[in-house]
Amino acid sequence: MAQQIRDVMTGAPVCVDPDTVVSDVALKMRDDDIGAVLVTDDDRLLGVVTDRDLVTRFLAGGGDPGTTTARSVASSAEYTIAPDDGVNVAVQIMRDRAVRRLPVVEDGRPIGIVSIGDLAIERDQDSALADISAARPNT
Repeated sequence: MAQQIRDVMTGAPVCVDPDTVVSDVALKMRDDDIGAVLVTDDDRLLGVVTDRDLVTRFLAGGGDPGTTTARSVASSAEYTIAPDDGVNVAVQIMRDRAVRRLPVVEDGRPIGIVSIGDLAIERDQDSALADISAARPNT
């Protein structure tokens, strides 16, 4: 069983500039088959845009996809984790803060992302969440 975040994280996270319009963010998420992108400025993590953010902050708010920016719909990057942190640290942060994804940051730069699904696959391969997370996407 993996002990460090670097063993379970998804490396090379998809990043967007804070001024990227929501329509482009959504296209990136669709094209890369991901549920979150990191918002960065000069390699500095500013926030995270998730598929849920697009629904709750953008669609429900009646935003314009051509003018609403990633910066305006992103969740805070308040909670991050280091690649050498233990998997248990991520579990505890996710549990305590009710977050489903954590950016992985090293030397101030985002280098990956770890999701609740990644942890489920690692910790309990027989769970329903692990099965769903490991399955091929519906396209």
